[in-house]
Amino acid sequence: MKWFGRKQKGGEEVEAIAETSAHEQQRSGDEAAMSSWFSRLTSGLGKTSNALVSGIEGALGIRPTIDDAVIEAIETELLMADVGVATTQKIVDQLIQVHPRNTDVDVDAVMTTLKDLLVSTLSDFGAAPDYQPDGPVVILVVGVNGVGKTTTIGKLAHRYLSEGKSVMLAAGDTFRAAAVEQLQTWGERNNVPVIAQHTGADSASVLFDAISAAKARHVDVLLADTAGRLNNKAHLMDELEKIVRVVKKADATAPHETLLVLDAGTGQNAIAQAKEFDAAVGITGIALTKLDGTAKGGVVFAIGEQIKRPIRYIGIGEGVEDLRPFNAREFVNALFSAAE
Repeated sequence: MKWFGRKQKGGEEVEAIAETSAHEQQRSGDEAAMSSWFSRLTSGLGKTSNALVSGIEGALGIRPTIDDAVIEAIETELLMADVGVATTQKIVDQLIQVHPRNTDVDVDAVMTTLKDLLVSTLSDFGAAPDYQPDGPVVILVVGVNGVGKTTTIGKLAHRYLSEGKSVMLAAGDTFRAAAVEQLQTWGERNNVPVIAQHTGADSASVLFDAISAAKARHVDVLLADTAGRLNNKAHLMDELEKIVRVVKKADATAPHETLLVLDAGTGQNAIAQAKEFDAAVGITGIALTKLDGTAKGGVVFAIGEQIKRPIRYIGIGEGVEDLRPFNAREFVNALFSAAE
């Protein structure tokens, strides 16, 4: 935004001062928003931090040197936070390379190393999506029952609108009347159109119509809801595969993102869900919700290590601002800050 004033010092100089002031205000506002988010993230990760960071600090205090008892205690704390067996073993092996057995315990040094190792398990898989389709970006949202798919869609709609994008929602969960109503409520709240049919309608047909409508209206982003389905029910996963096939008939390049929503509170079961959905439809990103209500947030690291798909978003509350893009370093910093 440009501000203009009288040309007391020359028009260009006044304009430059005004632009600088506007930029400073914008930067100040952005910094305040980031500070507020980091505070909420730190608070939301309190349970996981107590289970993971505080526990490991306690484990390091049981012996003056790093020995089998210390290592076993660290492993136990990682496992208790649902980091997972394979990921825990990898982290501990790398930790021992930096801090070998029979060396003195330096709690600060070990925790710094641990922090870096945790970030490294996630950094390769947290890249921001780069959508460049020739029409609307189609984001297919999938997951089991009760993980917060529809709420995630509503929050994503708010985020894209705040970025200046036009948005449309598709009510692909036709099994539950409440699901359609919930999505329509989010549509009204965000003032965006919702493509829906009657309860029991064919989900694939709804999404086909939605893509056609999004193209006709030159919409930037189409967020498509789907019915919750158990990952171990073959016929439900087969239906999801059918949905993807029909979506591709409407747009051969779609879906441009298949976003799997996972509930952090399910711990290691989230890994099993991710593997099944990936095998069925090829997930391209993950939204991890409800991190604020669980001590199992360590599953983030297991997802990064085992699933090798980017965690796009994390959720730590009910507000529309409580779903944010995932940043590995920020997440780990908040995790460690919560323990201080």
